[in-house]
Amino acid sequence: MYTVGDYLLDRLHELGIEEIFGVPGDYNLQFLDQIISRKDMKWVGNANELNASYMADGYARTKKAAAFLTTFGVGELSAVNGLAGSYAENLPVVEIVGSPTSKVQNEGKFVHHTLADGDFKHFMKMHEPVTAARTLLTAENATVEIDRVLSALLKERKPVYINLPVDVAAAKAEKPSLPLKKENPTSNTSDQEILNKIQESLKNAKKPIVITGHEIISFGLEKTVTQFISKTKLPITTLNFGKSSVDETLPSFLGIYNGKLSEPNLKEFVESADFILMLGVKLTDSSTGAFTHHLNENKMISLNINEGKIFNERIQNFDFESLISSLLDLSGIEYKGKYIDKKQEDFVPSNALLSQDRLWQAVENLTQSNETIVAEQGTSFFGASSIFLKPKSHFIGQPLWGSIGYTFPAALGSQIADKESRHLLFIGDGSLQLTVQENYNLRLKN
Repeated sequence: MYTVGDYLLDRLHELGIEEIFGVPGDYNLQFLDQIISRKDMKWVGNANELNASYMADGYARTKKAAAFLTTFGVGELSAVNGLAGSYAENLPVVEIVGSPTSKVQNEGKFVHHTLADGDFKHFMKMHEPVTAARTLLTAENATVEIDRVLSALLKERKPVYINLPVDVAAAKAEKPSLPLKKENPTSNTSDQEILNKIQESLKNAKKPIVITGHEIISFGLEKTVTQFISKTKLPITTLNFGKSSVDETLPSFLGIYNGKLSEPNLKEFVESADFILMLGVKLTDSSTGAFTHHLNENKMISLNINEGKIFNERIQNFDFESLISSLLDLSGIEYKGKYIDKKQEDFVPSNALLSQDRLWQAVENLTQSNETIVAEQGTSFFGASSIFLKPKSHFIGQPLWGSIGYTFPAALGSQIADKESRHLLFIGDGSLQLTVQENYNLRLKN
Protein backbone atom coordinates (compact mmCIF):
# COMPACT_ATOMS: atom_id res chain seq x y z
CA MET A 1 0.00 0.00 0.00
CA TYR A 2 1.24 3.48 -0.92
CA THR A 3 1.24 5.68 2.20
CA VAL A 4 1.62 9.27 3.35
CA GLY A 5 5.16 8.37 4.39
CA ASP A 6 5.88 7.21 0.84
CA TYR A 7 4.40 10.42 -0.56
CA LEU A 8 6.59 12.59 1.67
CA LEU A 9 9.73 10.65 0.75
CA ASP A 10 8.90 10.85 -2.96
CA ARG A 11 8.54 14.61 -2.69
CA LEU A 12 11.84 14.91 -0.79
CA HIS A 13 13.59 12.82 -3.44
CA GLU A 14 12.10 15.13 -6.07
CA LEU A 15 13.99 17.96 -4.35
CA GLY A 16 17.26 16.07 -4.86
CA ILE A 17 17.46 14.72 -1.31
CA GLU A 18 19.12 11.28 -1.28
CA GLU A 19 20.11 11.06 2.40
CA ILE A 20 18.07 11.85 5.50
CA PHE A 21 19.77 12.64 8.80
CA GLY A 22 18.39 12.21 12.28
CA VAL A 23 17.96 10.27 15.51
CA PRO A 24 15.54 7.34 16.00
CA GLY A 25 12.74 7.68 18.55
CA ASP A 26 9.63 5.69 19.33
CA TYR A 27 7.36 8.15 17.51
CA ASN A 28 9.33 8.02 14.26
CA LEU A 29 10.44 4.37 14.05
CA GLN A 30 7.75 3.29 11.59
CA PHE A 31 8.57 6.15 9.23
CA LEU A 32 12.27 5.37 9.68
CA ASP A 33 11.58 1.83 8.43
CA GLN A 34 10.10 3.38 5.29
CA ILE A 35 13.26 5.41 4.73
CA ILE A 36 15.55 2.42 5.22
CA SER A 37 13.50 0.23 2.86
CA ARG A 38 14.00 2.61 -0.08
CA LYS A 39 16.71 1.99 -2.67
CA ASP A 40 16.92 5.67 -3.71
CA MET A 41 17.51 7.04 -0.20
CA LYS A 42 19.85 6.42 2.71
CA TRP A 43 19.43 6.93 6.42
CA VAL A 44 22.33 8.68 8.18
CA GLY A 45 21.96 8.27 11.93
CA ASN A 46 23.41 10.93 14.22
CA ALA A 47 24.74 11.09 17.76
CA ASN A 48 22.14 13.73 18.66
CA GLU A 49 19.51 15.91 17.04
CA LEU A 50 21.55 19.12 17.12
CA ASN A 51 24.27 17.46 15.06
CA ALA A 52 21.61 16.13 12.68
CA SER A 53 20.38 19.68 12.05
CA TYR A 54 23.96 20.88 11.49
CA MET A 55 24.64 18.05 9.03
CA ALA A 56 21.43 18.81 7.17
CA ASP A 57 22.48 22.47 6.96
CA GLY A 58 25.84 21.51 5.41
CA TYR A 59 24.10 19.10 3.03
CA ALA A 60 21.65 21.83 1.96
CA ARG A 61 24.52 24.23 1.20
CA THR A 62 25.83 21.70 -1.32
CA LYS A 63 22.72 19.83 -2.54
CA LYS A 64 20.42 22.89 -2.23
CA ALA A 65 17.89 21.00 -0.04
CA ALA A 66 18.08 18.65 2.95
CA ALA A 67 15.94 16.83 5.51
CA PHE A 68 16.35 15.45 9.01
CA LEU A 69 14.11 13.42 11.32
CA THR A 70 13.58 13.69 15.08
CA THR A 71 11.10 12.44 17.61
CA PHE A 72 8.47 14.63 19.25
CA GLY A 73 9.34 17.14 21.99
CA VAL A 74 12.75 16.17 23.31
CA GLY A 75 14.19 15.50 19.86
CA GLU A 76 12.84 18.49 17.97
CA LEU A 77 13.74 20.98 20.70
CA SER A 78 17.30 19.64 20.67
CA ALA A 79 17.52 20.58 16.98
CA VAL A 80 16.03 24.09 17.11
CA ASN A 81 19.41 25.84 17.37
CA GLY A 82 20.63 24.25 14.13
CA LEU A 83 17.33 24.97 12.41
CA ALA A 84 17.54 28.62 13.45
CA GLY A 85 20.96 28.84 11.78
CA SER A 86 19.49 27.45 8.57
CA TYR A 87 16.68 30.01 8.78
CA ALA A 88 19.06 32.93 9.39
CA GLU A 89 21.30 31.96 6.48
CA ASN A 90 18.59 30.87 4.00
CA LEU A 91 19.06 27.12 3.84
CA PRO A 92 16.14 24.95 2.63
CA VAL A 93 15.99 22.26 5.34
CA VAL A 94 12.96 20.07 6.10
CA GLU A 95 12.50 19.04 9.73
CA ILE A 96 10.25 15.99 10.09
CA VAL A 97 8.99 15.26 13.60
CA GLY A 98 7.51 11.88 14.41
CA SER A 99 4.69 12.43 16.90
CA PRO A 100 2.05 10.45 18.87
CA THR A 101 -0.98 9.11 17.05
CA SER A 102 -3.78 11.44 15.99
CA LYS A 103 -6.12 9.80 18.53
CA VAL A 104 -3.70 10.45 21.40
CA GLN A 105 -3.27 14.06 20.33
CA ASN A 106 -6.98 14.72 19.77
CA GLU A 107 -7.84 13.29 23.20
CA GLY A 108 -5.05 15.22 24.93
CA LYS A 109 -3.50 12.15 26.57
CA PHE A 110 -0.61 12.64 29.02
CA VAL A 111 2.09 10.73 27.16
CA HIS A 112 5.88 10.89 27.40
CA HIS A 113 7.88 13.63 25.67
CA THR A 114 5.07 16.10 26.42
CA LEU A 115 4.38 18.72 29.10
CA ALA A 116 1.46 16.59 30.38
CA ASP A 117 -1.06 19.34 29.70
CA GLY A 118 -2.81 17.78 26.70
CA ASP A 119 -1.57 20.44 24.26
CA PHE A 120 0.47 18.87 21.43
CA LYS A 121 1.05 22.10 19.52
CA HIS A 122 3.46 23.76 21.96
CA PHE A 123 6.58 22.71 20.09
CA MET A 124 5.27 23.54 16.63
CA LYS A 125 4.53 27.05 17.95
CA MET A 126 8.10 27.28 19.23
CA HIS A 127 9.27 26.71 15.65
CA GLU A 128 7.30 29.63 14.19
CA PRO A 129 10.18 32.18 14.27
CA VAL A 130 12.64 29.78 12.61
CA THR A 131 10.57 28.17 9.84
CA ALA A 132 8.93 29.50 6.69
CA ALA A 133 5.96 27.10 7.03
CA ARG A 134 4.68 24.48 9.44
CA THR A 135 2.08 21.73 9.37
CA LEU A 136 0.53 19.03 11.54
CA LEU A 137 -0.44 16.28 9.11
CA THR A 138 -3.71 14.37 9.19
CA ALA A 139 -4.76 11.49 6.97
CA GLU A 140 -7.13 13.87 5.19
CA ASN A 141 -4.81 16.86 4.57
CA ALA A 142 -1.41 15.17 4.31
CA THR A 143 -0.61 15.37 0.60
CA VAL A 144 -1.94 18.91 0.20
CA GLU A 145 -0.09 20.13 3.28
CA ILE A 146 3.18 18.43 2.30
CA ASP A 147 3.06 20.18 -1.06
CA ARG A 148 2.19 23.51 0.57
CA VAL A 149 5.14 23.57 2.98
CA LEU A 150 7.62 22.22 0.42
CA SER A 151 6.51 24.91 -2.04
CA ALA A 152 7.26 27.47 0.68
CA LEU A 153 10.69 25.85 1.10
CA LEU A 154 11.42 26.36 -2.61
CA LYS A 155 10.19 29.93 -2.61
CA GLU A 156 11.74 31.21 0.64
CA ARG A 157 14.86 29.01 0.81
CA LYS A 158 14.25 28.65 4.54
CA PRO A 159 13.43 25.63 6.75
CA VAL A 160 9.97 24.10 7.06
CA TYR A 161 8.45 21.90 9.78
CA ILE A 162 6.37 18.76 9.26
CA ASN A 163 4.71 17.06 12.24
CA LEU A 164 4.04 13.45 11.20
CA PRO A 165 1.88 11.41 13.62
CA VAL A 166 2.63 7.68 13.70
CA ASP A 167 -0.74 6.65 12.23
CA VAL A 168 -0.68 9.32 9.52
CA ALA A 169 2.70 8.10 8.21
CA ALA A 170 1.06 4.71 7.62
CA ALA A 171 -2.22 6.09 6.17
CA LYS A 172 -3.14 5.41 2.55
CA ALA A 173 -2.31 8.09 -0.02
CA GLU A 174 -2.27 8.69 -3.76
CA LYS A 175 1.04 9.11 -5.60
CA PRO A 176 1.90 12.64 -6.78
CA SER A 177 0.48 13.35 -10.23
CA LEU A 178 2.28 16.67 -10.84
CA PRO A 179 5.72 17.97 -9.88
CA LEU A 180 6.14 20.41 -7.00
CA LYS A 181 5.74 24.06 -7.94
CA LYS A 182 7.28 27.08 -6.33
CA GLU A 183 4.69 29.72 -5.55
CA ASN A 184 5.50 32.74 -7.73
CA PRO A 185 5.11 36.23 -6.27
CA THR A 186 2.46 38.65 -7.44
CA SER A 187 4.56 41.28 -9.15
CA ASN A 188 4.22 44.95 -8.27
CA THR A 189 7.37 45.95 -10.09
CA SER A 190 7.87 44.02 -13.33
CA ASP A 191 11.08 42.06 -13.71
CA GLN A 192 11.64 43.66 -17.09
CA GLU A 193 11.42 47.15 -15.60
CA ILE A 194 14.10 46.22 -13.06
CA LEU A 195 16.29 44.69 -15.76
CA ASN A 196 15.98 47.85 -17.84
CA LYS A 197 17.14 49.94 -14.89
CA ILE A 198 20.13 47.64 -14.34
CA GLN A 199 21.10 47.69 -18.02
CA GLU A 200 20.83 51.46 -18.28
CA SER A 201 22.85 51.97 -15.09
CA LEU A 202 25.62 49.59 -16.16
CA LYS A 203 25.88 51.22 -19.59
CA ASN A 204 26.17 54.69 -18.10
CA ALA A 205 28.58 53.80 -15.30
CA LYS A 206 32.27 54.52 -15.65
CA LYS A 207 33.26 52.64 -12.49
CA PRO A 208 30.63 49.99 -11.64
CA ILE A 209 30.98 47.21 -9.08
CA VAL A 210 28.95 44.03 -8.57
CA ILE A 211 28.66 42.67 -5.02
CA THR A 212 27.21 39.20 -4.41
CA GLY A 213 26.06 37.52 -1.20
CA HIS A 214 24.84 34.27 0.33
CA GLU A 215 21.40 34.29 -1.28
CA ILE A 216 23.03 33.61 -4.65
CA ILE A 217 24.39 30.37 -3.16
CA SER A 218 21.07 29.52 -1.50
CA PHE A 219 19.33 29.53 -4.90
CA GLY A 220 22.20 27.73 -6.65
CA LEU A 221 22.86 30.72 -8.92
CA GLU A 222 26.67 30.73 -8.71
CA LYS A 223 27.14 29.55 -12.30
CA THR A 224 24.64 32.11 -13.57
CA VAL A 225 26.50 34.96 -11.85
CA THR A 226 29.83 33.63 -13.12
CA GLN A 227 28.51 33.53 -16.69
CA PHE A 228 27.16 37.09 -16.35
CA ILE A 229 30.53 38.38 -15.11
CA SER A 230 32.46 36.42 -17.75
CA LYS A 231 30.26 37.97 -20.45
CA THR A 232 30.38 41.57 -19.19
CA LYS A 233 33.85 41.57 -17.54
CA LEU A 234 32.36 43.67 -14.73
CA PRO A 235 34.44 44.08 -11.55
CA ILE A 236 32.96 41.89 -8.80
CA THR A 237 33.51 41.37 -5.10
CA THR A 238 31.69 39.29 -2.50
CA LEU A 239 31.18 39.62 1.21
CA ASN A 240 32.57 36.80 3.34
CA PHE A 241 28.85 36.07 3.90
CA GLY A 242 28.55 34.93 0.29
CA LYS A 243 32.07 33.71 -0.46
CA SER A 244 32.15 31.31 -3.45
CA SER A 245 29.01 32.88 -4.94
CA VAL A 246 31.14 33.54 -8.04
CA ASP A 247 34.17 31.85 -9.60
CA GLU A 248 37.12 33.50 -7.83
CA THR A 249 39.52 32.73 -10.68
CA LEU A 250 37.79 35.29 -12.94
CA PRO A 251 40.16 38.17 -13.83
CA SER A 252 37.55 40.68 -12.63
CA PHE A 253 37.09 39.09 -9.20
CA LEU A 254 38.71 41.56 -6.80
CA GLY A 255 38.53 39.69 -3.48
CA ILE A 256 36.43 39.95 -0.32
CA TYR A 257 34.93 43.29 0.70
CA ASN A 258 34.60 43.67 4.49
CA GLY A 259 34.40 47.37 5.31
CA LYS A 260 37.52 48.78 6.96
CA LEU A 261 38.99 45.25 7.19
CA SER A 262 39.23 45.04 3.38
CA GLU A 263 42.48 45.38 1.48
CA PRO A 264 42.93 49.19 1.10
CA ASN A 265 42.92 49.22 -2.71
CA LEU A 266 39.83 46.98 -2.80
CA LYS A 267 38.05 49.16 -0.23
CA GLU A 268 38.78 52.32 -2.23
CA PHE A 269 37.65 50.75 -5.52
CA VAL A 270 34.34 49.49 -4.09
CA GLU A 271 33.46 52.60 -2.11
CA SER A 272 34.24 54.99 -4.97
CA ALA A 273 32.05 53.15 -7.48
CA ASP A 274 29.57 55.27 -9.42
CA PHE A 275 27.12 52.35 -9.63
CA ILE A 276 26.70 49.33 -7.32
CA LEU A 277 24.74 46.23 -8.31
CA MET A 278 24.20 44.21 -5.14
CA LEU A 279 22.79 40.70 -5.55
CA GLY A 280 21.59 38.55 -2.65
CA VAL A 281 23.58 40.49 -0.04
CA LYS A 282 22.76 40.92 3.64
CA LEU A 283 24.91 43.54 5.38
CA THR A 284 25.69 41.99 8.77
CA ASP A 285 28.25 43.07 11.36
CA SER A 286 30.75 40.27 10.68
CA SER A 287 30.64 40.83 6.90
CA THR A 288 31.00 44.62 6.91
CA GLY A 289 33.89 45.15 9.33
CA ALA A 290 31.42 45.88 12.16
CA PHE A 291 29.35 48.19 9.93
CA THR A 292 32.32 50.20 8.68
CA HIS A 293 31.20 49.81 5.05
CA HIS A 294 30.55 52.90 2.95
CA LEU A 295 28.20 51.95 0.12
CA ASN A 296 26.16 54.77 -1.38
CA GLU A 297 22.56 53.56 -1.63
CA ASN A 298 21.71 56.43 -3.95
CA LYS A 299 24.01 54.79 -6.51
CA MET A 300 22.84 51.24 -5.83
CA ILE A 301 20.37 48.68 -7.13
CA SER A 302 20.02 45.94 -4.51
CA LEU A 303 18.06 42.71 -4.99
CA ASN A 304 17.24 40.21 -2.26
CA ILE A 305 14.96 37.21 -1.96
CA ASN A 306 12.05 39.14 -0.48
CA GLU A 307 12.71 42.77 -1.37
CA GLY A 308 15.07 45.18 -3.06
CA LYS A 309 15.92 48.82 -3.61
CA ILE A 310 16.40 50.86 -6.77
CA PHE A 311 18.42 53.95 -5.84
CA ASN A 312 17.03 53.87 -2.29
CA GLU A 313 13.41 53.26 -3.35
CA ARG A 314 12.03 50.02 -1.99
CA ILE A 315 10.59 47.37 -4.33
CA GLN A 316 8.85 44.07 -3.54
CA ASN A 317 7.14 41.07 -5.12
CA PHE A 318 9.57 40.29 -7.91
CA ASP A 319 10.95 36.86 -8.76
CA PHE A 320 14.52 36.94 -7.40
CA GLU A 321 15.66 33.68 -9.00
CA SER A 322 14.20 34.52 -12.41
CA LEU A 323 15.56 38.05 -12.29
CA ILE A 324 19.14 36.93 -11.57
CA SER A 325 18.91 34.37 -14.38
CA SER A 326 17.67 37.10 -16.74
CA LEU A 327 20.87 39.11 -16.24
CA LEU A 328 22.33 36.85 -18.93
CA ASP A 329 19.91 38.42 -21.41
CA LEU A 330 21.32 41.93 -20.96
CA SER A 331 23.21 43.21 -23.99
CA GLY A 332 25.67 45.93 -24.85
CA ILE A 333 27.52 45.79 -21.53
CA GLU A 334 31.29 45.29 -21.47
CA TYR A 335 33.55 46.84 -18.86
CA LYS A 336 36.80 48.15 -20.36
CA GLY A 337 38.26 49.91 -17.33
CA LYS A 338 41.05 48.83 -15.02
CA TYR A 339 40.86 46.41 -12.11
CA ILE A 340 42.90 46.53 -8.92
CA ASP A 341 46.09 44.56 -8.31
CA LYS A 342 45.11 41.54 -6.24
CA LYS A 343 47.14 40.61 -3.19
CA GLN A 344 48.32 37.12 -4.16
CA GLU A 345 51.85 36.02 -3.36
CA ASP A 346 53.59 32.69 -3.79
CA PHE A 347 54.34 31.07 -0.47
CA VAL A 348 58.04 30.56 0.19
CA PRO A 349 58.80 28.09 3.03
CA SER A 350 61.21 29.47 5.60
CA ASN A 351 62.03 29.49 9.30
CA ALA A 352 60.12 32.74 9.80
CA LEU A 353 57.79 32.91 12.79
CA LEU A 354 54.33 31.60 12.04
CA SER A 355 51.77 34.39 11.71
CA GLN A 356 48.15 34.46 10.62
CA ASP A 357 49.19 35.98 7.29
CA ARG A 358 51.77 33.25 6.63
CA LEU A 359 49.39 30.50 7.71
CA TRP A 360 46.65 31.50 5.28
CA GLN A 361 49.15 32.24 2.54
CA ALA A 362 50.39 28.65 2.93
CA VAL A 363 46.83 27.30 2.94
CA GLU A 364 46.01 29.19 -0.25
CA ASN A 365 49.17 27.83 -1.87
CA LEU A 366 48.22 24.24 -0.98
CA THR A 367 44.57 24.33 -2.03
CA GLN A 368 43.48 22.64 -5.24
CA SER A 369 40.49 22.78 -7.58
CA ASN A 370 37.20 21.09 -6.67
CA GLU A 371 37.62 21.54 -2.94
CA THR A 372 35.23 22.70 -0.24
CA ILE A 373 36.73 24.90 2.45
CA VAL A 374 34.76 24.78 5.72
CA ALA A 375 35.71 27.33 8.38
CA GLU A 376 34.43 27.70 11.94
CA GLN A 377 33.31 31.18 12.92
CA GLY A 378 36.11 33.24 14.45
CA THR A 379 39.78 33.18 13.56
CA SER A 380 39.36 30.27 11.13
CA PHE A 381 36.52 31.92 9.25
CA PHE A 382 38.10 35.35 8.81
CA GLY A 383 41.42 33.82 7.77
CA ALA A 384 40.02 31.21 5.38
CA SER A 385 37.60 33.64 3.75
CA SER A 386 40.53 35.83 2.69
CA ILE A 387 42.13 33.23 0.43
CA PHE A 388 41.35 32.96 -3.29
CA LEU A 389 39.55 29.72 -4.17
CA LYS A 390 40.67 27.50 -7.01
CA PRO A 391 38.26 26.52 -9.85
CA LYS A 392 35.12 24.55 -8.93
CA SER A 393 35.72 25.16 -5.24
CA HIS A 394 33.24 26.14 -2.56
CA PHE A 395 33.25 27.76 0.85
CA ILE A 396 31.11 27.04 3.91
CA GLY A 397 30.94 29.16 7.03
CA GLN A 398 28.24 30.50 9.33
CA PRO A 399 29.08 34.19 9.83
CA LEU A 400 25.57 35.33 10.75
CA TRP A 401 24.33 32.63 13.14
CA GLY A 402 27.83 31.63 14.30
CA SER A 403 26.96 28.56 16.39
CA ILE A 404 30.04 27.04 18.03
CA GLY A 405 30.89 23.55 16.74
CA TYR A 406 28.61 23.87 13.71
CA THR A 407 31.23 23.30 11.05
CA PHE A 408 32.33 19.75 11.95
CA PRO A 409 28.94 18.10 11.31
CA ALA A 410 28.22 20.61 8.52
CA ALA A 411 31.39 19.49 6.75
CA LEU A 412 30.29 15.86 7.09
CA GLY A 413 26.87 16.71 5.66
CA SER A 414 28.39 18.57 2.73
CA GLN A 415 30.89 15.77 2.08
CA ILE A 416 28.04 13.25 1.93
CA ALA A 417 26.25 15.54 -0.53
CA ASP A 418 29.33 15.86 -2.77
CA LYS A 419 31.66 12.91 -2.40
CA GLU A 420 33.93 14.09 -5.25
CA SER A 421 34.91 17.36 -3.57
CA ARG A 422 37.76 17.17 -1.05
CA HIS A 423 36.62 18.91 2.13
CA LEU A 424 39.05 20.88 4.29
CA LEU A 425 37.83 21.83 7.77
CA PHE A 426 39.39 24.62 9.85
CA ILE A 427 38.13 24.55 13.43
CA GLY A 428 39.47 25.23 16.92
CA ASP A 429 39.72 22.56 19.63
CA GLY A 430 37.08 24.22 21.79
CA SER A 431 34.48 24.28 19.03
CA LEU A 432 35.29 20.75 17.93
CA GLN A 433 34.61 19.39 21.41
CA LEU A 434 30.95 20.37 21.13
CA THR A 435 30.23 18.13 18.13
CA VAL A 436 33.17 15.70 17.88
CA GLN A 437 30.87 12.80 18.86
CA GLU A 438 29.76 12.86 15.20
CA ASN A 439 33.19 11.37 14.42
CA TYR A 440 31.55 7.96 14.15
CA ASN A 441 29.97 9.12 10.89
CA LEU A 442 33.47 9.57 9.50
CA ARG A 443 34.31 5.97 10.29
CA LEU A 444 31.06 4.70 8.82
CA LYS A 445 31.59 6.53 5.53
CA ASN A 446 35.27 5.59 5.04
